Amino acid sequence: MGPRWNNALQKPLKGPRQNRSCVPFLTLACLLAGGCSSMKVKMGMRVDLNQTPISSMQASLPKGPAIAPGQKSPLVVSLTQPNGKVLFTEGLGAGKVMWKDLQVDATVVLADEKGILQLPEDPRASFGKVGHVTVTVPSQPNLHAELDVAVRYDVAFVSDFSGRRGMDGMSGQDGLSGTSGSMGSIDPNNPSPGGNGSDGGNGSDGKDGEPGGNAPRVDVRMTLTQEAHRLLQVSVSAPGHRRLYLVDPHGGSLTVKADGGTGGSGGRGGRGGRGGSGGTGTPNGSDGRNGLDGRSGWDGPQGKGGFITVTYDPQVSPFMGVLHLSTRNGPAPLYKEAPVSPPW
Repeated sequence: MGPRWNNALQKPLKGPRQNRSCVPFLTLACLLAGGCSSMKVKMGMRVDLNQTPISSMQASLPKGPAIAPGQKSPLVVSLTQPNGKVLFTEGLGAGKVMWKDLQVDATVVLADEKGILQLPEDPRASFGKVGHVTVTVPSQPNLHAELDVAVRYDVAFVSDFSGRRGMDGMSGQDGLSGTSGSMGSIDPNNPSPGGNGSDGGNGSDGKDGEPGGNAPRVDVRMTLTQEAHRLLQVSVSAPGHRRLYLVDPHGGSLTVKADGGTGGSGGRGGRGGRGGSGGTGTPNGSDGRNGLDGRSGWDGPQGKGGFITVTYDPQVSPFMGVLHLSTRNGPAPLYKEAPVSPPW
């Protein structure tokens, strides 16, 4: 609907006054939501690279130059202005440059819209390769920064096939409060007793937690790569799943879990309702009794741990301390030494 016009003056009539008190709240809501880039620029919290001259830029990985398969690492870009002032990207860089004003192209590694780099979990995607990142400023095409990203395997890998946690039991319902007794009379010439309050209702019992899920049977196969810097080549399989790992035996490790799932917590018993108050009179009525609290449910039992079988090539024998197994509430793992072919 357009503005209303005063035909005599040909000026729009004034509508209701804007409630300016809402503006600070809208601004705060906008900032908390992480959006409103233009508002952040106006408030000096961010800079607009379309309006900011830059003479050079550099990219770095503050958490280290290498990433392990499945891990993430935040990228930081520094941009130097002609006057020597250095600007940094938002996020880990804690700066004012917005990632939306930059373009990040990557090979081998993956990059998201917030400058977070990640290697695929499958080591086959990066084995024997070096990741590469190129950062450009679309509004200033003469600028770019490049960075190589090495792949590391000396970290603590975890392969978890544990059973699911059981669902918690529902809490019982609280009992209803009793009603107050009716009013009597305290008139000495016409006394009458107050009515008794009714009893509060009993709370209902909480439901028992569900059992934890059982872990599947897990098969682990280990051998060594043939490169100069030899790595443990590991396949971890369960029905319908297969995960591959490369582990540096000098500093790295692999933990395989097939624990029984934790049972769900029992629900809380409902609280008994409060007894109603006795009515005032001559004499006063009696208060009703409080209802009984419901029984809390029992925690669900833990699921059964899975059976882990480890088959390792004789060459792996000196490095078996790298492998850690966990089968809580399950059978002990079985180890077998036998020739193992590379899993890929």
